[in-house]
Amino acid sequence: MNIRSITAFHNAAYPLDNEALSTIGHVVFACHKALVAGGFTVQTARLATQPFPSFLQNMSSRQILTVSKALEEVSSTNHFDYVALGPIRLNDPAEYVDVIPHILKETENVFVCVEIANQLHGVDLSRIRATASAIQNIARLNGDGFANLRLAALANVGPWFPYFPAAYHGGGSPRIALAIEGADLMIAAIQKATSLREVRTQLIRLIESRAEQMESIVRQALENSGVAFQGIDFTLAPYPDDERSIGAALEQLGLPSFGMAGSLTVSAFLTDTLDRARFTRTGFCGLMLPVLEDSRLARRTAEGILHLSDLLFCSAVCGTGLDTIPLPGNIDQDKLTAILMDVAALALRLDKPLTARLMPLPGKEAGDPVIFDFEYFANSRVMDVEGDKLTGLLDRAKDIDIQPRRQASQS
Repeated sequence: MNIRSITAFHNAAYPLDNEALSTIGHVVFACHKALVAGGFTVQTARLATQPFPSFLQNMSSRQILTVSKALEEVSSTNHFDYVALGPIRLNDPAEYVDVIPHILKETENVFVCVEIANQLHGVDLSRIRATASAIQNIARLNGDGFANLRLAALANVGPWFPYFPAAYHGGGSPRIALAIEGADLMIAAIQKATSLREVRTQLIRLIESRAEQMESIVRQALENSGVAFQGIDFTLAPYPDDERSIGAALEQLGLPSFGMAGSLTVSAFLTDTLDRARFTRTGFCGLMLPVLEDSRLARRTAEGILHLSDLLFCSAVCGTGLDTIPLPGNIDQDKLTAILMDVAALALRLDKPLTARLMPLPGKEAGDPVIFDFEYFANSRVMDVEGDKLTGLLDRAKDIDIQPRRQASQS
């Protein structure tokens, strides 16, 4: 098990407060040092701000780009590897979405996100269409589609999720949270078990034991710092080899191939087990199925066994949504819009947080090989997406009001 990120949540200001960023950076560094001394591997340190339109309001596009680049630079000098600008919310002007491709073009380590649905406003189809257009534009930035790794669409996602790009600060004093790369814990639990019940017991024990250790270390490092401990997101993120693949772990339960019938059941089993573990929680604490970041999921996609609809189906039992999805480079805006609509509707109807990180790959069609020279990606193939142009009332709608499912009253 590794710690994918120590994520600091901080209210940014303009002009940038270098002293405040230096202070929170030193706190994160102290946590990093203490966790490594405690036997943990920490991969990255990250900074997430409040929604960026709130502190960059009334600025021109050029000014926003200047501040984004400056924030990236000052953060890198203060022990942060990556920065997430908090999301463009549904009540923010649509013009902010148009700035996103320019931010990603002029930075290397800045992540952004766009809210497309929440319980107050429902599914915002206008914002979804704008996001789909941004995804298309971002795909063409470097000619390979890779820049969309730094953009996510958020549906029903609150603050203090430590995984990027969804991370943002909800206001108040600074906080710190941990994001975990722990798919190997699931594999370890299976190898020591002779039944599903034993798998659950072993995994809960491993999670609780490590969570207790990490929380104790971080809380001690945060003493007298003015920074609060928000919690741990034990979503068991994978790494692209089979020894740390969540797809491989789920298949070891007895599933022939992830994507086949039974995939929903093993997904529900894992997320139900995570729900039973006791630790200070934040974020998703669910099931992450990022196609390109997981060797087994990437392989099943290349084999034509795992489809986009399967991933969305499994998200219904508490996943994080659609993540690092390789799509045809010529996918039209209507198909992207329809995909994002489905993510948003599922999030609202089930009252759960979901995200979408979609990656059209220029020059590639469904079935073409996907090969990136990137440590955290496995080789795969472009996923096919069935669909056609939206028409009629759906095409003309600006929003859809979807409420969570109402439970039947007992008598």
